[in-house]
Amino acid sequence: MTPKKSTPNIRPDLPENFIARDLSWLAFNQRVLQEGLDTSVPLAERLKFLAITSSNLDEFCKVRVAGAQQLLRSAPDFSKSQVKKADELLAEISQRTHELVEVQSAGIRNILREIQVFGLTIAPYEFLRESSQPQIAYLREYFEREILPILTPLAVEDMDPMPLLPALQLYVALWLRVPESVGYLKSSETQKSVRRTNRCTQNENRGAEKGLKKKKESFTEKLALIPVPSQLSRFVPFFASGERMDFVFLEEIIAHNADMLFPGCEVLAHSVFRLTRDEDVYIPGGLNNYAQEVENAVLSRKHREVVRLEITANSDVRTCSRLAEMLNVAERDIYEIDAPLDATVLFELAENPRLQNARYPDWPPVEPADLKDCTNIYERIAQRDVMLITPFEKFTPVVELLEKAAEDPDVLAIKQTLYRTSGDSPIVKALIKAAQNGKEVSVLVELRARFDESRNLRWTQRLEEAGCHVIYGIVGFKTHAKAMLIIRREKGRIMRYVHLSTGNYNDKTAKLYSDIALMTCNPEITADVAAFFNILTGYSESIGWKRLTVEPRLLKRRFIELIEREIAVSTPEQPGCIRAKINSLEDKKVIEALYRASQHGVKIQLNVRGICCLRPGIPGLSENIEVTSIIDRFLEHARIFYFHNGGDSEVYLASSDWMTRNLEHRLEILFPILSPPIKKRILNALNLYLSDNQKSQQLNPDGTWTKRTAGRKAKIRAQEILYREAVDAVIMPSATPLQYVPLQRPEN
Repeated sequence: MTPKKSTPNIRPDLPENFIARDLSWLAFNQRVLQEGLDTSVPLAERLKFLAITSSNLDEFCKVRVAGAQQLLRSAPDFSKSQVKKADELLAEISQRTHELVEVQSAGIRNILREIQVFGLTIAPYEFLRESSQPQIAYLREYFEREILPILTPLAVEDMDPMPLLPALQLYVALWLRVPESVGYLKSSETQKSVRRTNRCTQNENRGAEKGLKKKKESFTEKLALIPVPSQLSRFVPFFASGERMDFVFLEEIIAHNADMLFPGCEVLAHSVFRLTRDEDVYIPGGLNNYAQEVENAVLSRKHREVVRLEITANSDVRTCSRLAEMLNVAERDIYEIDAPLDATVLFELAENPRLQNARYPDWPPVEPADLKDCTNIYERIAQRDVMLITPFEKFTPVVELLEKAAEDPDVLAIKQTLYRTSGDSPIVKALIKAAQNGKEVSVLVELRARFDESRNLRWTQRLEEAGCHVIYGIVGFKTHAKAMLIIRREKGRIMRYVHLSTGNYNDKTAKLYSDIALMTCNPEITADVAAFFNILTGYSESIGWKRLTVEPRLLKRRFIELIEREIAVSTPEQPGCIRAKINSLEDKKVIEALYRASQHGVKIQLNVRGICCLRPGIPGLSENIEVTSIIDRFLEHARIFYFHNGGDSEVYLASSDWMTRNLEHRLEILFPILSPPIKKRILNALNLYLSDNQKSQQLNPDGTWTKRTAGRKAKIRAQEILYREAVDAVIMPSATPLQYVPLQRPEN
């Protein structure tokens, strides 16, 4: 019997059915900010979320805003409609970002008052000037002794060319009243005039001397800058006792004592500012000296256009105007901030020991349940597939597996992809050790991992020096896949051990990001991973995959095929079901396929952490689609895909999101979960994420988000439950089921 399908009545490809990517990202950062404003969240954690909001905005401006501005600057190369669209988008971005920053600034002002309960005070310098002269005297002496020697004042208006101002650094801007006789801060014309006057003798022209005196008594107004040293803490203590500790911001001390740097000048006004530059640098592949090109591209970021100017609120109008003119910044890209600039500094404040009781309870990661009582990790993986879910479970088994392989005489070769690593990576150290011990070690280090290029360049040099075969990347594609292959000789035969993951080989972020990994000896999966590395290191072409989906064109096609298959097997009596947990959903073709599935009755539940361009809940288009998002103490990073498939369900993990960049321009890996116990665990995690009613929000058709609440239902906080389940799986005896004994009624 042919399943009866509902009749689609709205075209899935209409432009109004898609939320603009950049506006969706701003909505994501709004959700992050809401955690920083939520008084039910511990205060130190709120400080972190407020800092994350600033860090996210920095990257957004460096890349997305910069990209739109590049299009405007290249207007002759684009159509009028493209330029108009970019201009309208920038205007919308500016409006929403200004609103977000205003809310964030109010939140920062409030939380800096709240921390006084914990004995911490951030005092405004102006307040101290009015209330405590001894402390002002101490800070002035401290400035002269500890800060002034390392400052570099810049008379920018009289320097040609103007010195390069590095992005994301704080500067104190001073509007000075300068006597024209002062040696520095004099215009070139004034200097010439003084030199001419000095050549006159008293006997030849006594009037010239009087003219010089008059010249010395005239003044001009100029702008000067002082870079705030990044090596100093911005929190400068000036009082401490057992009960409290008081700080003042470093930039305020500099601003209020800058007269020491400019003797003879009068400081008329001061401001603090910070600029953001365009860092959306395209790095082509296939160049002769690829590493050098990457290094050149990284260096070029320092000289690129300014895309944002942040300056303290109520700043001197002349200062702001002059900076905007010098830096060529449009009015809509100027942000006057009524709070300390660069709120990422709140990360430092959140770690203050006095806020120890204002943090979430510690959730130390536990041993992975699948490695419980394991004495030989090779034997365990050979017996059955192993799942790791970080940060609830430890990342250390991955490091230990690699470290053991480096020392194991039976290990013949190790192959690895590296996208983002930590600065002191034990993974890289183990690979270096393996090469030094004579193993064949092949490593693909993706040099184009944005903002990690310099670190990855350093690692490639160390790996090559140790004797590793290093591949910088693949022409035309970024390699975003996370894969490790260990080849071992056992009892006269070759065994392959594979690790695949949704997250990076980064021991630091493994404590902060929620990811899922698989360790397996499945011969079909290991054969596919071996073929994948052959593609990376040679000129091999894929000849068909047994279990994995790797190539960009195939990956996108595979996802759409799985969605279309769900449509085909769906019936009114037994509707299809798609569930997915991803970081971002932006690809138009995938969204259109999901719309078609909804129109044919398929029930779709999506948990999307960040960008989501799909509009759920539109009658006739997406009424069967529900989209939620979780912002909690750990960054959600795992990618899980479930397809009901008429009852023969399939579960996949991937390094890829549903974004065009993942599906067309990157090498990713989509891999199936074949072990029933692991499949059950992953589905349990997915159901928890979709059911969360404590840290979850739901997407509305108009692109706004609404906080989900438990109501009369049980409270479900997915991350907390997953952590408790990880702990229980380790501490509960495997052979002894937990006994539930009812309490006895007390006797009278």
